[in-house]
Amino acid sequence: MSGSGGPGPGRRTVARSARAHALAVLRVRSTALALALLPAAAAVILWVGRTTGQFGPGPGWEAARWSVTGLAVAALACAAVAGLVIARGRPAVSPTVPVEERAAPDLHALVRDLADRLEVPAPSAIALTPDCDSWLEDRTHFRADTGEGGVRGAAPVLVIGSPFLWWMRVAELRALLAPVVAGTGPSAHPDIAAARRFVRGLDAAVANAERPPAPAGGPGHTSAWGPGPPGPLASPGGSGLLGRAVCAGAAVLRRAVHRLVGPVARLMLRTAGPYAAAMEQGVAAAAADRAQAVDHAMRAAAQEQVGLAYAGWDRLLTRVALPAWRLGLWPTRLDAGVVSALTELSHRDRLAEGFTSRLGERPACDLLKEPGTVDGAVSLLAARLFLGPRPPLPMTAGPQEAAPEWTPVEWSAYPEEVVDRIWRAEAARLFAALDTVGSPSPGAAGASRPAESANSPLAVGHPVPAPVVGAASPPPEGNRRPLRESNSLPPHESNSLPPHDADRLPAHDGDRLPAHDGDGPSPTGSDRSLPVDDADHELVGPTLARVLDGFASPGGIDALAARISAEVARAGAASAPGVIGASPGAGPLPGAGSTHLAPLAPMGLPLQPPRGGKELLADHITAAVCCAAVDTAGAAPGLDWLDGPALYVDGRRTSELSALVLALVEDGETTGLRDWLAAVGVRPEKPVRLV
Repeated sequence: MSGSGGPGPGRRTVARSARAHALAVLRVRSTALALALLPAAAAVILWVGRTTGQFGPGPGWEAARWSVTGLAVAALACAAVAGLVIARGRPAVSPTVPVEERAAPDLHALVRDLADRLEVPAPSAIALTPDCDSWLEDRTHFRADTGEGGVRGAAPVLVIGSPFLWWMRVAELRALLAPVVAGTGPSAHPDIAAARRFVRGLDAAVANAERPPAPAGGPGHTSAWGPGPPGPLASPGGSGLLGRAVCAGAAVLRRAVHRLVGPVARLMLRTAGPYAAAMEQGVAAAAADRAQAVDHAMRAAAQEQVGLAYAGWDRLLTRVALPAWRLGLWPTRLDAGVVSALTELSHRDRLAEGFTSRLGERPACDLLKEPGTVDGAVSLLAARLFLGPRPPLPMTAGPQEAAPEWTPVEWSAYPEEVVDRIWRAEAARLFAALDTVGSPSPGAAGASRPAESANSPLAVGHPVPAPVVGAASPPPEGNRRPLRESNSLPPHESNSLPPHDADRLPAHDGDRLPAHDGDGPSPTGSDRSLPVDDADHELVGPTLARVLDGFASPGGIDALAARISAEVARAGAASAPGVIGASPGAGPLPGAGSTHLAPLAPMGLPLQPPRGGKELLADHITAAVCCAAVDTAGAAPGLDWLDGPALYVDGRRTSELSALVLALVEDGETTGLRDWLAAVGVRPEKPVRLV
């Protein structure tokens, strides 16, 4: 079966099956129309019977005629309203980044060449999505909010996962897109196109009936890809009270109509659903059968790269990008980062046989004129899909505070702007929990701070409490360095940034914390030979010595883990859908409203399992240790493409720290961690900078 030859028997059989199921879907529509016309047909029969004399002019017949006529008029009116709502419904459209032909002429030429070889219509447009998937999407419906819509019968839009463009080679991308582009052939069939329009209309009607009402007087609705136009009550100034009342009445009437049509549309969708699913399966089978002769040898290799791309994309989003998104920062080169992540994954899993020769081939992103610009647009869309059009507000923000905007961050600035901030915030939460629970150490019992209130802002990226005694104040506003502007990316073969970058280390003595008594030398990386002070110091302030000594008290670990779990849960609830921000996998809070809705599992990524109290405690202790290593031992925060934030000492990533902290939390074993701190040069008695 070649693309240039006639259709084979298998293809004809599959196509007939898809058309048969499409006709079954249309029969559901015809049945609903027939039921709506049934009272009208009965009324016509009764009136014609009166004319012919078969149904006499008696009072009983007159009452029956007028009753049936009224029922027919009501049924026709309801059917007309339902049909109008279904026909003008706005089906869900995937948020994508459009790629015009002038921005990617080679990519459009590749897709057109595929369509010519497959003898199918070429897609009407190309768009990118931050997902490891590709599909055809029909966008010919009318958009009531913008007045825009495609021409009925036009070819669907080809949506391509952006990680495929950066990771795959051109030949692999062509083999991957062949069965997808082949789907435009069945889409052009009138019966299949009509069945799809009907199902999309039903789906939109059900969604409109279930959608919560928009907040009155809001500035406008928002979507996953940005703010929308003003809502119905946000009329411009000068429209007057009457205009607002008319808009409010129209919104209430529209809402009531959608609520009434919703059950009918849901019933028809439930009836037509199995036939629609079978139709789509037939269409996919026919498209795959047609694409067999196009790059068949390369398709197996392309499918292997799809699985690898999904694994790297999942790790990059959940472990590298998500921590930055929760701070309101969006990495501007996610697709370029996935290449680095997949390269590292290939080396770690020993999948690099023939890897060098493969990277020597032309990457598919070369089909774009400006890959960096497109990568930035897709990266911002990914952040908005996860956490909404705007980043979450801090817990201390008032209701009248303006929503923040997403701030771009380059990979070169990620360690300083993301990793270091996360470590400082988690260390602040740890020491605040120690102050609240009470340090088991006798020396710190009377010197600890008052307990924090239940609403203490301890979430990652949120303002932290005032520094404790012995901690230096934060640098002046003018000394804070802005986000770095760099268009360069780390090499794909490297899994870290230079650990001894002078810009990442404290720039002046004000950034370093003095010893508690104020007489000790400045804690720099050259102080590793200095002996650790004796226990004469009172363990006051945020020091690692307080943390280590706290594990000598029975029951102290459980209380500290419970406190940190409560603070983390409070921070997660503040960013749940319906409050201000949104976190993936979080459900709406009871009575919180619907000011911000987020997908449960965005882009098909698996939900992260809930973490236990001791696991969270280990993370916070690790963050405090990393802060101390940066402050007193000359270490530097860094980025691991697969694991996210990492600590680098003397240019190497520390891989044993997690196991030592876990042994501390699980078994109370402090010897291993103390030995590691001494070997690295970390001084536990020195206060940790929390801001």
